[in-house]
Amino acid sequence: MKKFFIIVAALSLAACSKVSLENYEKIEIGMDKTEVEAILGSADSCVEKTLHTNCTWGNESKNIEITLVSDKVSLYSKNGLEK
Repeated sequence: MKKFFIIVAALSLAACSKVSLENYEKIEIGMDKTEVEAILGSADSCVEKTLHTNCTWGNESKNIEITLVSDKVSLYSKNGLEK
């Protein structure tokens, strides 16, 4: 059971580390969602709107938010990712 918690903790830390300034700087307008997921992994949340989808990686204090139109990056921003 102890090994299970260690594995879960390690995976949680690995997931958080993808939300970084280094990875944010790899994102470009026009990238496919699959390209973004190759960099950041699966989004923590996505909200589909009529003409676009807003996805967030991370939490309220440290995150990357991306707006996708036809599964391509149209806007992106960061919060809490400082050098």
